[in-house]
Amino acid sequence: MFATRRTALIGSLGLLTAPAISHAQQARTLRLNHTDTEVGARQEAANLFARRVQELTDGRFRVQVFHSGQLANDARSLEQVAVGSIDLAITGVVTYATHTRPLNLIALPYLAETYEQGWRLYDNSRFIAEQKQALIGRGMRIVGDWEAGFRSFSTTFALPSPAAARGRKLRIAPVDMIRWIMESQGWNPVVMPVTEVYLAIQQGTVDGQENPVDTIFSQRFFEVAKHITLSNHVYSPLWLCVAERTWGSLPQNARDALMQAGRESGQHNRRQVAANDEALLQQMTQRGATVNKPDLGPWRQASQGAIARARQEYGQEQVDRFLEEASALRARA
Repeated sequence: MFATRRTALIGSLGLLTAPAISHAQQARTLRLNHTDTEVGARQEAANLFARRVQELTDGRFRVQVFHSGQLANDARSLEQVAVGSIDLAITGVVTYATHTRPLNLIALPYLAETYEQGWRLYDNSRFIAEQKQALIGRGMRIVGDWEAGFRSFSTTFALPSPAAARGRKLRIAPVDMIRWIMESQGWNPVVMPVTEVYLAIQQGTVDGQENPVDTIFSQRFFEVAKHITLSNHVYSPLWLCVAERTWGSLPQNARDALMQAGRESGQHNRRQVAANDEALLQQMTQRGATVNKPDLGPWRQASQGAIARARQEYGQEQVDRFLEEASALRARA
């Protein structure tokens, strides 16, 4: 009788209007895919993101992280996000260029020289903000700015200058601007998913690949392509995106949680990757790799053909406007 009166009293005060449901019963799981391994900085940040989403939603939403391309490779994961069959994906910003073509311009060579300059560009560029908005119409929404670093080479042969690259086969991501840079430098670029690269180098299908230091380490490319050349030809951060179909199904508090968790994990990831480069290079050297820090002048000069090609494809006005914006942001104290 006491329990009945207590329930009635609580109900009359508006504190109990329905049977209690446990958080476990209410929890909705969102699937997040990335192609880095379980030992990389990307996985650590993804786990942080998942933990914060669960905390911020009081356990009502959870994120299940799939590493090493378990659900899809980079390009395919964005296709699946676009149709809503994967909820979240983390991949290089250059990969999104297949969904909004002008985004190829963010892979113009040598837009940034330091991490701080790169962050300033991505946080303040009007052009980049416009491309993020355009992606919403392609079925994906950016909820986190993460870090991968500056793209450099790991090859099976010594690479003292661009002249040594002429005619060599190099794996690249399926991005026009990356292809134009590599062709301008003299490479014979070969497009393939990052998850296939290790074996392709090992079997001699390609002579090397280009990626940031963190990726060269986490994917263990240095084991089969021991010559690391820090050309830093493209600043190449990551974006965390959510399927627009998933976003539309979420309550506002869950959307807020995704944005906050994406921001917090992105800030952590940026700091970690920027601080880790030298330590990772040292580890790779200890395991048999050779690191070359070349004069970047010849590499800059060898990459100029890509800028000329971009002007042909996108118009001189658009390309030069973005180059001027990047230059102004680099110079900002």
